[in-house]
Amino acid sequence: MRALSYFWMYRRLLLICLTPLLLLPLPLIIKTKEAECAYVLFIVGIFWLSEALPLSVTAFIPALMFPLFGILESKTVASTYFKDFHLLLTGVICLATSIEKWNLHKRIALRMVMLVGVNPGWLMLGFMFSAAFLSMWLSNTSTAAMVMPIVEAVAQQIINAEAEVDAMQIGASGGINNEALELDENITEIDKDSVTVKHVNGYSKSSETTWDTEKNVAMVNFKNGVCTAHEKETEQVMDNIYEVIYNQHEKEIEQVESASENRYRCKKDHMMCKAMCLCIAYSSTIGGLTTITGTSTNLIFAEQFNSRYPKSSEINFGTWFVLCIPITVILLLLSWVWLQWLFLGFNFTEMFKCGKERTEREKASAKVILDEYKKLGRFSYQETVTLILFILMALLWFTRDPGFFPGWSSLFPEYSGFATDSTAALLLGLLFFVIPAHPFKRKIEGKITSVEYVPLITWKEFQACMPWDIAILVGGGFALAKGCEDSGLSMWIGTKMSPLGSLPIWIVVLISCIIVTSVTEVASNPATITIFLPILAPLAEAIEVNPLYILIPTTLCTSFAFLLPVANPPNAIVYSYGHLQVMDMVKAGLGINILGVLVVMLAISTWAIPMFNLQTYPSWAPIISPNTTVIP
Repeated sequence: MRALSYFWMYRRLLLICLTPLLLLPLPLIIKTKEAECAYVLFIVGIFWLSEALPLSVTAFIPALMFPLFGILESKTVASTYFKDFHLLLTGVICLATSIEKWNLHKRIALRMVMLVGVNPGWLMLGFMFSAAFLSMWLSNTSTAAMVMPIVEAVAQQIINAEAEVDAMQIGASGGINNEALELDENITEIDKDSVTVKHVNGYSKSSETTWDTEKNVAMVNFKNGVCTAHEKETEQVMDNIYEVIYNQHEKEIEQVESASENRYRCKKDHMMCKAMCLCIAYSSTIGGLTTITGTSTNLIFAEQFNSRYPKSSEINFGTWFVLCIPITVILLLLSWVWLQWLFLGFNFTEMFKCGKERTEREKASAKVILDEYKKLGRFSYQETVTLILFILMALLWFTRDPGFFPGWSSLFPEYSGFATDSTAALLLGLLFFVIPAHPFKRKIEGKITSVEYVPLITWKEFQACMPWDIAILVGGGFALAKGCEDSGLSMWIGTKMSPLGSLPIWIVVLISCIIVTSVTEVASNPATITIFLPILAPLAEAIEVNPLYILIPTTLCTSFAFLLPVANPPNAIVYSYGHLQVMDMVKAGLGINILGVLVVMLAISTWAIPMFNLQTYPSWAPIISPNTTVIP
C-alpha cells in the first residue's frame, strides 16, 4: 500500500520522465523528419492532455526540441510564439479590464435581467442572455465569476422570502383559525353526508362535533381529550383518524422548525439553485462562440487558419459573428428549455400566461435585482466612456471587411490586408491608457481641487487581467503547427487519411465533432484545439474538402465542455457554490453536449454552405499529390 501511495504521489513526475523514454524508439528507428516531429507532437499532446506540466510550460517544448532535431531554427521557432493573435488579445483585455473595473458588466447584466421579468423561468433566461452577451467580449471565466454572485444573492433572497411567508402562516395558526392550514378537504372528511370536522388548532386535541345528517347522530366530539359521543365504534374510528392527523401535524412542525437550519426550504428551492448555477456556467461558454474574441479556441483557430491559408479572406470578425449568432441563440434557448424541464419542470401554460399576479418568489426576485441595480447609482463618466469605446471597437471589427460592402480597410488600397482586427483592438485598447478616469474638477470643503491624472486603466490592472498562460500556450501551438508543416508531417497525415474521402462529408464532420467534444471534457479547450487543428486541416486537404467544412464545426465543438466541474473554468466556479453534485452536471451536460453538436451540424449543413461556399474546394487551399512521399 505504501508503494502505491508513493506511486500516486509522484505520478506526474513518472509521466514526465517515462513519456519521452517510451516514445524514444520512434525517432531512433524511423530516422525521418516526420517521425522526429511526431515524437515532439506526442510528448506535447500527452503533457497537455494529462497536465503533467503546466500548459504554458509544456508549450515551450517545441522551442527546445525542434532546433535539436533540426526541424526549425531557434529564431524561426521563437518568431512563432508572438503573432497577430497576441495583439488582438491585448486590445480585448484592455476593454475587459475597464469593463470589470468600472462595473459596467454588472449594470448590463442586471438591466437585461430586469427586462425579461422575475418569474423563475424568465429570470433564468434573463441571466443566460446576460452572461452570454458578456461572454462575447470577456472570457467565459470572468463572466461566470462576475454574474454568479448576483445569481446567488437572488436565489438566497427568494428562499428567505418564502421561508418568512411560511413562518408567518405557521405563527398565525397558534390559537387562531388559519384557513391556510385547514386539512378538512383531504383528511378529516368522514363521508360525503357528514359535516366536516374543523380542528381549531392542529397541535391540540380540541375539535368540533361532526353530525351525521342521515342518521341524526352525533358521531364524536373531542374536548380536552374527553369523548362525549355515545357510539363506541365511532369513537374508536375517530380516535384512529385523530392520531393520523396529529402525527402528520407533528411531522410538519418538525420540518418547519428545521427549515431555518437547512440551506433550502424544500426540494424545489434546491432544484432552482441547481438550474440557475448551470445556466450561468453553460451560457458563459455558449456566448463565447459568437465572436472571434469570445473564447481562446476561436482565436487559436482564426490565427492558425490564417497562417496556414494566407490567401484566404473568409474568416474575420463579421463573417464569424453572422455564422455563429444563430447557433448561439438556438443553443441558448434549447439549453434553457432543457434545464427547465430537468430541474424545474417546463410548464408551457404557466410560463406564457398573461396578466397573472406575481408570487412571493417573483416579488422577492424583483426586489433583489432592483436593489442591486440601485446600488450602482447613476451612469458614471467612466462607464460611459468604456461603453463608447466598447461600441466603437465592435463597429470597427464589423466594418473592417464585411464582404457585402467595402469596409474601412478599403481606404488603404495600397496596403491591402495590412490592417486586421488586431489593428482596431490596439487602437481602442491604447485609448484606455490615455483617457483620464477623472477629467473634471471637484469641490472639497468649498475649495476647487483638481484631481490627479489617472487613466481609465493602469498597467498593473491590465497585467492582473491578461492571461499570459493562454498567450504562451497559443504560441506553443503555432510553433507545433509550423514544425508539422515544415517537417512534412502534416502532408503525411493527410495522405494516410485520404481513404476517409469515400465517406459522406457529414459523417466525417460528425465523427470529428464527437471526438473533440469527448477529448475536451478531460483536456483544456485551448490544448484540444491546438492538438487537432494540425491533424484535421491535412485531412480536409487529402479528401479535397473545403477545410472550413471540418475546421469550423470542430472549433465550435471544442468549447462544449459541459460534463464535469474540471472540464471548464465556469463549471468549476458554479460548482464551488455547493448547490451541485457531479451527477447533476453529468446529466445536464450530456444533454447540452448532444444539443450543441446537433445545432452545429445544422448550421454547417445549411446557412454556412452559401456563406463560405463549402461545397467547392477553394483555390487558396493546397492540393496534395497522390504521389507524396510518406514515412516508410
